[in-house]
Amino acid sequence: MSTSFRPYQPDQPFLLPPDPRDWLAEDHLAYFISDTIEAMDLAAFYAPYEGDGRRKQPYEPSMMLKVLIYGYATGVFSSRRLAQKLHEDVAFRVLAAGNFPAHRTLCEFRKRHLGDFEAIFVQIVRIAAEVGLVKMGTIALDGSKVKANASKHKAMSYGRMQDEEKRLHKEIQSLTKRAQKTDDQEDRRYGEEFTGQELPAEVARRQTRLATIKAAKARLEARQRDADRERGRHEDDDQRPSGGRGKPYKRPFGEPDEKAQDNFTDPESRIMKSQGGYWQCYNGQAAVDGESLLVVAADVTQSASDNGQVVPMVEQVKRNTGRSPRKFLADAGYGAEKNLEYLTASGIDSYVAQGREDKRSAPTTKPLRMKMARKLKTKRGQAVYRKRKHIAEPPFGWIKSCLGFRSFSFRGLEKVTAEWNLVCLALNLRRLAGQMVWT
Repeated sequence: MSTSFRPYQPDQPFLLPPDPRDWLAEDHLAYFISDTIEAMDLAAFYAPYEGDGRRKQPYEPSMMLKVLIYGYATGVFSSRRLAQKLHEDVAFRVLAAGNFPAHRTLCEFRKRHLGDFEAIFVQIVRIAAEVGLVKMGTIALDGSKVKANASKHKAMSYGRMQDEEKRLHKEIQSLTKRAQKTDDQEDRRYGEEFTGQELPAEVARRQTRLATIKAAKARLEARQRDADRERGRHEDDDQRPSGGRGKPYKRPFGEPDEKAQDNFTDPESRIMKSQGGYWQCYNGQAAVDGESLLVVAADVTQSASDNGQVVPMVEQVKRNTGRSPRKFLADAGYGAEKNLEYLTASGIDSYVAQGREDKRSAPTTKPLRMKMARKLKTKRGQAVYRKRKHIAEPPFGWIKSCLGFRSFSFRGLEKVTAEWNLVCLALNLRRLAGQMVWT
């Protein structure tokens, strides 16, 4: 007896049009994101179209936002891949509801509203706090290096810039003399009214490169001047610190170290150690709620060090949630004396590692660090601090491994910060959907 298979007729058209919503489970992430976005204040996304009067109708901003956030929540960051998913993926097609914006349209929408994603991120955090998901009992702060949209091979050290600048000056002078000699010969041969290229291509190329290097040098020198001023150095202190005491300065005021680098592709990114090597990176910061593991504050810094991030991140936590955390956990990267002074003055019970240097006798000029080192040696201190890894580190693992976000799509600190807010927003929505806090 032959086997009877279920009917399979791929060429059979539907008698009635199907409802794509029937193709997804009721608790699908796409529905959760759609319902959540509909409940948000999206005035900033509609404002650019007010009174526009254009004949060609733009795409609905809420639809574009849903597609973009769902893409980030499922590891689709490229505008081209998003456009492709709109044709191939049922969840994307349900969210777009018959719309198929091109990749350029998606890219332009994301660029136009980069500054508005922070407001949506804050709205999600506040709603989570209102429904009691964010407890604010314990907050853990951590940072992770994320690759910039720039190659480290497009960077140059200050010392090499100086050498290249001298070399290019010599080559331009030599080429200019040759060009002038050629012009004189052509004037005698064809007459002075003969016109050729105003500037030989080789000279133009070198002048463009010279201008690029000079701009990079100026950026490095400006950063060094700011750094010197932060250390208390004055422009007239060319030899020794004020008062003539101490060792002589290694370099004049505002002169960078020869190894200091600047990147031509994304000048605002910095060389940082990450993933077993040195790359052009930014330092993504995230403050995480201990109960829900939601990111309640997010920011990006150009510094490889985390020490300067305690005050701005805790202040952002307060603004986003309207409350101050009772406990604060952080690793040794945040253990500076000034950070402990701020946390103590704010009345926050903090547990911040102090690193190897405090296993020896700490200087008397850092009493709070000494006190913190003793606090973390107690059983209670150790028990509380052990929670840090389980709170602060998982979101970065989810972002990089589950979402697959390992490199920024944009360049420049402002745009990168906006994209980081979008990533943390997408992660929070995915976490909320998984915990089924809303029905």
